[in-house]
Amino acid sequence: MAFPLTLSSLPLFPLQTVLFPGGVLALRVFEVRYLDMVRKCQLAGAPFGVVTLTSGQEVRQAGAAPEQFASTGTLAGIEQLQAPQPGLLTLQVRGAERFHIRQQSRLAHGLWIADVEQIDADLPVAIPASLRAIALALAQVLARLHDQGRTPGQNAPTPEQLGDCGWVANRWCELLPAPLTLKQQLMALQNPLQRLELVGDVLDRTGIAT
Repeated sequence: MAFPLTLSSLPLFPLQTVLFPGGVLALRVFEVRYLDMVRKCQLAGAPFGVVTLTSGQEVRQAGAAPEQFASTGTLAGIEQLQAPQPGLLTLQVRGAERFHIRQQSRLAHGLWIADVEQIDADLPVAIPASLRAIALALAQVLARLHDQGRTPGQNAPTPEQLGDCGWVANRWCELLPAPLTLKQQLMALQNPLQRLELVGDVLDRTGIAT
């Protein structure tokens, strides 16, 4: 799905996670501000923005200060939506383009909206021979997770995906037990080869892929 270079009044969903382009995220929504937002986005076929919390909680607390969040986020398109009971929505979203917040405001009922500028999608960059082991390790991990039923919404990776720096880096970023601040920095990087090299450094330090 293509979006314009700028979006006005994009509804935001601050979360304690980082959504990467192409990534799948399952959400349970029960706050009024987000129930209304999700329904409107679904009816309009429009995305909302997932941004990573830097201060505050996902669920609003009485008397708490307003949330603070990263200035770079990811558009989330709704793929599945269910209402298992009144006042509860469960949905599956997929990350699309990244964006940078130009201006933000908080509505009376607590929903954040922002004028954002879209960040160009990663250019296809072939994985160099020195980093191919990272892609092979990812393929093995994803195959195990698939066999365990732990990759809902994700198809088996294609050879093209496993040969692309950005795609492999993003999937590893989702899997790594790294701090949100590091994941946010990696997501915002606009050089997919550099992102994959940094992921490789983390894998080397932790021994996860060995």
